[in-house]
Amino acid sequence: MPIVGLLSLHRRAVLASVEAVSRIRADDLARPTPCAEWAVADLLAHMTAQHHGFAAAAEGHGGDPAVWTVQPLGEDPVADYAAAAERVLSAFARDGVLERTFTLAEFRPVSTFPATSAIGFHLIDYVVHGWDVARSLGLPYELHPALADTALRIALEVPDGKNRLAPGSAFQPSLAVAADAGPLAQILSALGRCPTWPR
Repeated sequence: MPIVGLLSLHRRAVLASVEAVSRIRADDLARPTPCAEWAVADLLAHMTAQHHGFAAAAEGHGGDPAVWTVQPLGEDPVADYAAAAERVLSAFARDGVLERTFTLAEFRPVSTFPATSAIGFHLIDYVVHGWDVARSLGLPYELHPALADTALRIALEVPDGKNRLAPGSAFQPSLAVAADAGPLAQILSALGRCPTWPR
């Protein structure tokens, strides 16, 4: 896939997550989410921190664990999230960023990746986390058709197995999916999310 296309799709995925987060109200923060043991507040803090971490990686500072640190939510966590999303989109859009190697301090045992791989990781995270937020709020979430093929390909490339049972793993082991499932259901199932959560 052309690199320009990947950046455009990444932007679409992040902005869709911003739209989902914009619907969060103060009394939603304690709601459960599809992410085991996380309430909406925990998920939002994680999502905000990851934007800052990936932005720092694009700027050449991703090896510093401090840039990935999850911070307590501020007085306006929705606005803070939107600002973090804008930061990572701006960082990814800078000249020459696609020729860089990203260091992602949270990834083990390998922590350095080509920019296109790192952007792909971030893209799939925010497709899934956008859905996480929407489902937590009881709202519909639609995967933009332009994202479907690329997001599904990235999801299917994520290693499956016992490593996903380790503490702090981003995804759970994959789930079976119906033969006629759409792209979003396939993506979620491949990454251990039940598409019909919370049922």
